[in-house]
Amino acid sequence: MDWLIKLITEESISQTVIVFGLAIAIGIWLGRLRLFGISLGVTWVLFMGIALSYAGIIIHPETGHFLKEFGLILFVYSIGLQVGPGFFASLKKNAIVTNGLAAAVVLLGVVLTVLFYYLSGQSISVMTGIMSGAVTNTPGLGAAQAAAKDLHLAATDSSFITLAYALTYPFGVFGIIGAILILKLLLRVDLEKEREFHRKLEVLRSNRPVSIHLKLENKQLIGQPLRAIFDLLKEPIVVSRMFHKGSIITPTPQIILSEDDVLLIVAHKEQVPMLKLIIGEEASVNLKEAPQSELISRIIVVTQPLVTHKRLGDIAALHQHDFTLTRLTRAGVEMVPHGDIILQLGDNLKVVGTKEGVNLVTKTVGNEMKRLDVPDIAPIFLGIVAGVILGSIPLYFFNMPVPVKIGLAGGPLIIALLLSRYGNNIYLNQYTTNSANLMLRELGIALFLASVGLSSGQNLHHAFEGSNAWQWVGMGLSITILPLVIVGLIAHQFFKKTYFEICGLLSGASTDPPALAFSTQLAKNEVANVTYATVYPLTMILRIIAAQLLILFLS
Repeated sequence: MDWLIKLITEESISQTVIVFGLAIAIGIWLGRLRLFGISLGVTWVLFMGIALSYAGIIIHPETGHFLKEFGLILFVYSIGLQVGPGFFASLKKNAIVTNGLAAAVVLLGVVLTVLFYYLSGQSISVMTGIMSGAVTNTPGLGAAQAAAKDLHLAATDSSFITLAYALTYPFGVFGIIGAILILKLLLRVDLEKEREFHRKLEVLRSNRPVSIHLKLENKQLIGQPLRAIFDLLKEPIVVSRMFHKGSIITPTPQIILSEDDVLLIVAHKEQVPMLKLIIGEEASVNLKEAPQSELISRIIVVTQPLVTHKRLGDIAALHQHDFTLTRLTRAGVEMVPHGDIILQLGDNLKVVGTKEGVNLVTKTVGNEMKRLDVPDIAPIFLGIVAGVILGSIPLYFFNMPVPVKIGLAGGPLIIALLLSRYGNNIYLNQYTTNSANLMLRELGIALFLASVGLSSGQNLHHAFEGSNAWQWVGMGLSITILPLVIVGLIAHQFFKKTYFEICGLLSGASTDPPALAFSTQLAKNEVANVTYATVYPLTMILRIIAAQLLILFLS
């Protein structure tokens, strides 16, 4: 048994792997426990790491440091890939105000942190850890530790950052949810009325394509090619089916329009009045359900890499007469397909046509789901390389002793956001399945939290000397709750944000998935998720930079 004791207690690569495995496995199991319906989840890995370190287990320092940094990179990069498409889509929807409010939450938290720093006499390392834990922002913790290392601060300073973070984090999770409930009381929210309001608002705001049957009544269009209608419109539409001379067909732009033709058109809702004016009134027939129709409809997933770097209009195989592409769904956003769209892996195409035509589209774009089960990791690692380079660029401000860097959290996050949206255009496909993305994210955060815990537990007893612990908790709760309540009231009173939008805003401003889950459970719709995705990337970057600046300016 001596060999087993030595394997666990003496520093080596094998011992590091074993200790990390135990800390992560036990932490994940404990993370399934719920208190009042709330779980701290993967954060238990941090507490397990601290416990093992406090018990005297010391890991191989170089291996532990590598796993910490690499884990952080995997975590933020996978988050960027996940929220990127929704982030860019949300930028079109009043994102400036929403992100401004989220930035205000960050600024108020920093102001309170600096105020407590001068009033309490605690070191800025402790206060930065308290702030990161109070807002449940793990990458901010990593950024603060990196800044402390750049300034060559004592190892105890880095440990205190982690201890303060670990002590205030659980209270931060519950504090964010508490702030949401406080706002519910202050705003006197009736959840059912709020849900009904959003159901009606969704109908009014929806920009999803709609289908409409129109009868050709405009005499000036009779004898003209179908493309004449397209030329009269500013935005693209799709004519998915057409009743023409007694048959239901998928028309081409060259087909000549006849009297009493019925067109099934897919377009955005705001185009419908103009279409009625140009073509005619709505028809009573339903071409989708007509018994004489031989057309079929199918949703096909793009899995063929060869079609993902060309304009839809440049793919010759898709210029056939016996099918029509009626809708394209990407990252949950529906759009009308047109010639300038560049397909991406994972896109869902809705096709209407004959059996032979639909089969041709299927053969062209793939629809082989097994291809998507094995992600191409080469572009992912190239993206990580670019993110590390971006995060390492020194930025000089004023008379600071060392330059500011976006760091190993901010750089990969920004690159992941950009590549999730534009990477396909430069042959760097970043597509991963949800399960693959979740695996990368959970692996990364588990490695990071285990590392910081295992390197910090030796100094745990210092956190509980005198009244330090409860003082830290009190300051942390103030940093958690006050900015959220203040900005929540401002968002409602002056910017007319609904309660569910405020819930998503505050969850994203705190970069807190448990609060988002709680908000989604309250709302029973996607409103909070959309707002969360809108503010999350900017907030994450601001919190990373804020943690660095506090260390660099006040150390």
